[in-house]
Amino acid sequence: MNEPILSVKFFRTEAGKEPVREFLRELLPEDRKTVGTDIKEVQFGWPLGMPLVRKMEKDLWEIRSHLEGRTARILFTVSEGHIVLLHAFIKKSQKTPKSELDTAKARKTRL
Repeated sequence: MNEPILSVKFFRTEAGKEPVREFLRELLPEDRKTVGTDIKEVQFGWPLGMPLVRKMEKDLWEIRSHLEGRTARILFTVSEGHIVLLHAFIKKSQKTPKSELDTAKARKTRL
């Protein structure tokens, strides 16, 4: 198997929580597997574009995982050879909510 281009890091709060890891743990096993496979595809195939990865703004992208009847989004940045998973949510509207983007941007500034 090829070596990954990027290693995966989870954003960690000052309190030691890892919001994306917690999000993944709450998913059903089959959904967790889908999202994990998508993250791995980015890890081994970077840089990627649509339909899996969409650039949101400078140094901020989203992984678009299609689950049964819904869509998960993982917002991330790339830093020093790592894909840093900043924020995750289930998308409920056509456009990514500003609050979700703001959360990822705030976390990115704390790296």
